[in-house]
Amino acid sequence: MTESTIWWLLAGGAVAVELVTGTFYLLMLAIGLAAGAIAAHMGFGLSVQLVVAAVLGAGTVVVWHLQRGREPGRQPASSNSDVQQDIGATVQVDTWNADGTATVAYRGALWTAIPAPGLALQPGAHRVKEVVGNRFVLEKI
Repeated sequence: MTESTIWWLLAGGAVAVELVTGTFYLLMLAIGLAAGAIAAHMGFGLSVQLVVAAVLGAGTVVVWHLQRGREPGRQPASSNSDVQQDIGATVQVDTWNADGTATVAYRGALWTAIPAPGLALQPGAHRVKEVVGNRFVLEKI
């Protein structure tokens, strides 16, 4: 078996393991293994193949890791409008109860609402900031 075949088998194995585990970093390492196979096809010696595979594989892992570090952190599901369709909706608070809650009508049902931290209990229009359990967390508009 030629050296390039071994490199291609290793690259294919890394992709197969990635498909099973979902570890995207293995795809980056497979790029390095494929680069080692290309170096073998070009006739370079084993030491050059190893260096090419290591540099390219590690380089893509580092680049991917740095790219992921630049992404903003994910919001919790309770305040993520992609998860909760009610976030950003406008509701009318007529009165606040003594315990700091209010009952608001929204989408044909009555909901319990609580104020966002630091919000004064004032009646009027509010926006749903977060959904915690079956309660709306409101902010004043």
